[in-house]
Amino acid sequence: MTLLRSFATILLLFAGEALQARSAPAWSASWAASPAPPLAASKMLPAAVLARAFSNQTVDQAVRLSVGGSALRVRLTNEYGEKSLRVGAARVALLDEAGKPIPGTERALTFAGAGTTVIPPRAPWVSDPIAMTVPTRARLRISLYFPDDTGLCTCHAVGGETATISPPGDFTDLSFQPVGSFSARAFISAVDVGNATPRPVIVTFGDSITDGFQSSADSDRRWPDRLAERLAANKTMRDYGVVNAAISGNRILSEGFIPLFGDSAVARFDRDVLSLPGARTVILLEGINDIGQGSGPRVTADALIGGYRQIIARAHARGLKIIGGTMLPYEGAAYYRPEGNAVRKTVNLWIMTSGAFDGTIDFDKVMRDPASPDRLRADLQSGDWLHPNDAGYRAMGDAVPLSLLR
Repeated sequence: MTLLRSFATILLLFAGEALQARSAPAWSASWAASPAPPLAASKMLPAAVLARAFSNQTVDQAVRLSVGGSALRVRLTNEYGEKSLRVGAARVALLDEAGKPIPGTERALTFAGAGTTVIPPRAPWVSDPIAMTVPTRARLRISLYFPDDTGLCTCHAVGGETATISPPGDFTDLSFQPVGSFSARAFISAVDVGNATPRPVIVTFGDSITDGFQSSADSDRRWPDRLAERLAANKTMRDYGVVNAAISGNRILSEGFIPLFGDSAVARFDRDVLSLPGARTVILLEGINDIGQGSGPRVTADALIGGYRQIIARAHARGLKIIGGTMLPYEGAAYYRPEGNAVRKTVNLWIMTSGAFDGTIDFDKVMRDPASPDRLRADLQSGDWLHPNDAGYRAMGDAVPLSLLR
């Protein structure tokens, strides 16, 4: 009889675990910002994008999600930290379009059930799930209190959103008058949403042109934002997520010219794309910095194509579709060279005709000046002849055929 009771107990335990597994949410990435090594000073970059350190302060950061769900979790990052990072408190709240918290949406983040946590050096850290209704294209505030000196943040330089720093103390559950602000992302790298079934996620992977450098701050005017808007408005694709895994200054084959430009695309692809839950399709637009940056040996078209093939192979090995985007014209940019432009044209031709990708987007054709095809259209560029303006980013987002993403 005792043996029968023990067997029955084991069956009930297994049944309970199976029921719990079935009821657990299926996670999909809804927002991301790829982390990069900290940089505290640079003559070539504005102070607002550089790494910060915090001590006994609260940092508020707002992010624009893509797909919605019935649960939420936040991924923090200390992946370039040299010491452990203590988080004394963490909260989230949905924001209205004026940036004000929506009453009733405030939630405390926990980690293994505790309201505080310590993130080891070189590690990401995922919060416990929160049950909450998250609308499509919602804005989310993430508040983090750091009781100790954090050291320079693991950060993402081009956040596109103004983050605020509190006076001394834990203000995660209080409003405060900021004592400082910045536009990078500090210690946050992703937000996932949960649903009964997984949502397909499109990952845009690239450099500053995908990161949205020179787009209007606090406005979500990057081309991946425009793509997310189009999907949200499409009756059959409104459940698709779009996350931005670009890093400004990034290169396919080499690490950043300065640390803040991140590890090479071939080095970071697994972490920044393949690890994202729900990732189904990658849109790759990168290579212009390989051509233009640096003073050493110039990259060849064959070398750059070899880097593309590595990324394609790794995407296909994990069952992801990968779409190739052609590099934009850049005559007039500070690092323009005719020899580099010849490499760009050769690689663009390969992207469009080789069949190596599962689909292609001819961003070059959309953005070039018909009268001077090596230059961006004057009305679509930001003034540096390398990066689009808001209108240019919108044109790029509108150029993505949604049929490629199904």
